[in-house]
Amino acid sequence: MKMRQINKILEGYKDSPLGIIPKEWEVKRLGDLGAFSKGKGVPKDKIIDKGYKGYKCLTYGDIYTKYDIVMKNVKSFIDAGTAEESQEIQKGDILFTSSGETLEDIGKAIVYLDDENGYAGGDIIIFKNSEPINSLWLSYFLNSSTANSQKYKMGQGHSVVHIYSSQLEKLKILLPPLPEQQKIAEILSLWYEAIEKQTQLIAQLETRKRGLMQQLLTGKKRLKGFSGEWKKVKIGEIGDVFSGGTPDTTNMSYWNGNINWCTPTDISALNEEKYIGNTITKITQEGLNNSSAILLPKGSIIVCTRATIGKVVITNEDISTNQGFKNIVPNKKINTEFLYYSLLSLETTLLRLGNGSTFLEVSKKDFKNIQIFCPAFSEQTAIANILSISDNELSLSKQKLAGLKDQKKGLIQQLLTGKKRIKLL
Repeated sequence: MKMRQINKILEGYKDSPLGIIPKEWEVKRLGDLGAFSKGKGVPKDKIIDKGYKGYKCLTYGDIYTKYDIVMKNVKSFIDAGTAEESQEIQKGDILFTSSGETLEDIGKAIVYLDDENGYAGGDIIIFKNSEPINSLWLSYFLNSSTANSQKYKMGQGHSVVHIYSSQLEKLKILLPPLPEQQKIAEILSLWYEAIEKQTQLIAQLETRKRGLMQQLLTGKKRLKGFSGEWKKVKIGEIGDVFSGGTPDTTNMSYWNGNINWCTPTDISALNEEKYIGNTITKITQEGLNNSSAILLPKGSIIVCTRATIGKVVITNEDISTNQGFKNIVPNKKINTEFLYYSLLSLETTLLRLGNGSTFLEVSKKDFKNIQIFCPAFSEQTAIANILSISDNELSLSKQKLAGLKDQKKGLIQQLLTGKKRIKLL
């Protein structure tokens, strides 16, 4: 006879419909903790975002795009007449999206924490608690994996997914005592504030980098110790330009080799990093020989000229590409990194040169004729060094942001399930 395996429950914990939880915690239905209502009104053509102080408002799209967990310092307004036709919300109310494009997104929740009352438009479900609950803590919980997995099962529809208050009423909530709710909310808020500050810092660094590129790559701002005129040169004059190619996809002997073969998907995965080496897809030497793909040496520059037009990277391994790129093997007249930054600043030019009915593409001829400003090689190198320092600072800031997000994710999983307890003073 098979014996049923029983998980040992640690002292101070108990079993529940949501797994093993602290003894002091309860599992309740959301509908038992308050009441639901529906947003209405707030048409987009009535919303004023700048230079107006009327009645604060939001649409369901704002929940997806403008806010994360908390809604405060609202900058969108409607007039008194529109407000009369809309649904009022108060500080502490929880707002859910009732429709969305995917099951993963459905039922995203935020807490309204503005001191002034506001108004919620259609496709928003409003929850107002009637029990002593910390609303900020509840918003954190309602966006946790414990809650999201339940909402995922409730979502209905295909092209547009819907969720209803009658379903959200049944959502199981892990409920710690109120003092513990408050402490959890305080701790998680520290991480959210750090993430917000780091995100703002990255935006500032990106703005600074764009400004430096605009000034340094055009000669509007000269570095000390350099003089002399800059020349305008064509891409075709400072390197050999090659298109990419794709081996026959029906011939398996051309694929799964050891030669890097870059597609726009590889570029998107870099998240704006400067260098590329390893690629998702590999081809064989036979595939390379029997296609128009070229094996580019380390230190080449590849530029997306189809689909994600304007993305630029430097190769730090030998690599080939598909036909969505124009590839440059720079000559001795140009510093590779200076050329990289010059091309990076020409995204608008490349987009303007795109032609085609099915998708836009920059021709090889047009690409070779693109002109850049070109100083003496020593000045190119100095400019590239300064922009590289700016890039490195930006990269480190992004790494720090990723670390904060990972820490926050771990804390949410630990604190909102009771796996990690907080000492209350």
